[in-house]
Amino acid sequence: MVESEICIRERASAMLIHPDYEGRVTENWFNADAWGDQARRVSSGGRGGAWFLQAGEDRLVLREYRRGGLVAKFARYAYAFTGEENVRSFAEFRLLNKLVSQGLPVPRPVAAWYRKLSPIQYRAAIIIERLENTLPLADLISELDVDAWVSIGETIRRFHDAGVMHADLNCFNILVRGEEFFLIDFDKSRLITTGNAPAGWKEANLDRFSRSLVKVAGEDARAKVWSYFMNGYNRGMAT
Repeated sequence: MVESEICIRERASAMLIHPDYEGRVTENWFNADAWGDQARRVSSGGRGGAWFLQAGEDRLVLREYRRGGLVAKFARYAYAFTGEENVRSFAEFRLLNKLVSQGLPVPRPVAAWYRKLSPIQYRAAIIIERLENTLPLADLISELDVDAWVSIGETIRRFHDAGVMHADLNCFNILVRGEEFFLIDFDKSRLITTGNAPAGWKEANLDRFSRSLVKVAGEDARAKVWSYFMNGYNRGMAT
């Protein structure tokens, strides 16, 4: 199955656009300042560089790719260019398209962009549809009941059964809306196949999530919910 995308190139820039947004998206969409009062900075999670956008009737999220740690002091927005197939925004756009086609609970991609800063460096951004009326799991850890934690476990199992290795499975990248649960931010994530599966990748993914729970809410809070989460994970199946 070929993912739905339209590719537009302008000098040193390139965009992938979902056909639903054909004729609307321009390079300016990836500049938060160009949106004026139709852009509002996202306050929770990540390294900054994300905005809620109002594009007519559509509510979207713009996210720039930014480095963290010591490297950020020297090249916060610049990434090594090793071929367009490895550009982070394009890879995430295409992965999201695949996950949407499989019915997994993720936001729909709108457009991806990158601009070459030099022959060996680029900067990038992605726009996705906003998941309305959601809150990050980080804000709800102490409020969710047993059934919710079982459902979160089942949700993560669905992704693992589909071979999805989320590169940063943490409490801010799981969104909650009532009894629905979603994963967001698939930068550096990938689909695992029999030929490229690293040993213990699912266990490592779960360990990362466990550490995030401790970091956000403490060990006692993690201990109260972990068995329910794992009960859901162990009985969950992809649909």
